[in-house]
Amino acid sequence: MQNIIIDDEFKGLLPPLDEETFLWLENNILEYGCREPLVVWGDILIDGHNRYEILTRHELPINTVSMEFGSRDDVIIWIIATQVSRRNLTPMQLSYYRGLHYNTDKRVISNIAGKNQYSEVDGQNDHQARLQSTSSRLSNKYNVSSKTIRRDAQIANAINIIGETSPEIKTDILSGKTRISRNQLQELASGTTDDVSAVIMEIEEGTFESRKTRAAADNADILPWESQFNIMTNEFRQLMRGHAKDDDKPAMKSALRQYIRMLEDLYGSM
Repeated sequence: MQNIIIDDEFKGLLPPLDEETFLWLENNILEYGCREPLVVWGDILIDGHNRYEILTRHELPINTVSMEFGSRDDVIIWIIATQVSRRNLTPMQLSYYRGLHYNTDKRVISNIAGKNQYSEVDGQNDHQARLQSTSSRLSNKYNVSSKTIRRDAQIANAINIIGETSPEIKTDILSGKTRISRNQLQELASGTTDDVSAVIMEIEEGTFESRKTRAAADNADILPWESQFNIMTNEFRQLMRGHAKDDDKPAMKSALRQYIRMLEDLYGSM
């Protein structure tokens, strides 16, 4: 049997399943078997962590398929692309993945001259030109503006900084359990260590407030589904206003698509 290694960084990129979904997956595997092989890079697991946990818990056979990558950053980019393509992500998760993709791409250098896998700009040229090229390319991939990609990069940085101190809070922010605005995350990305520590402490103590949590408090007397609807709508309006100021129509369409998906999820939960 192959000795499979769990890499904490790679596993940390994956949105954790809620208890109900994990239980459904476990029952499905026990009844029908695991039809999709786990994906490994060498001996390191890069896709299928929940299935791996279930298979090892029940001592079931594990099938793997191996993929080749030139570096850890290439693996990270593949994980991001895989998650974005298969999951119904929250707007915050999608922003995080876009920003993480941008930040990772900047590190992907294939030779000592400074060329990367997407650009022929060498180390003697302006570094900012390479960064602009990355944001332009990813803006086309994700159908948002270059400015949105660069903002997402700041958001991803802030979430990762928070995660270094508290992985639990990072998970809660990405899942939407902890509400914090994009503007607040952008400010944290360029803030001090004390600023980040203060926010983490407030979240842990339950005293942190963002526009979204204040909106929820204002609607405390209404039905739970109405409160959830208002929170989603306020978040959607905030996104649309920010993109409208930049005349970023692709990003507005992307935000609208995510809003429609969240409404469908709310409808299905009633």
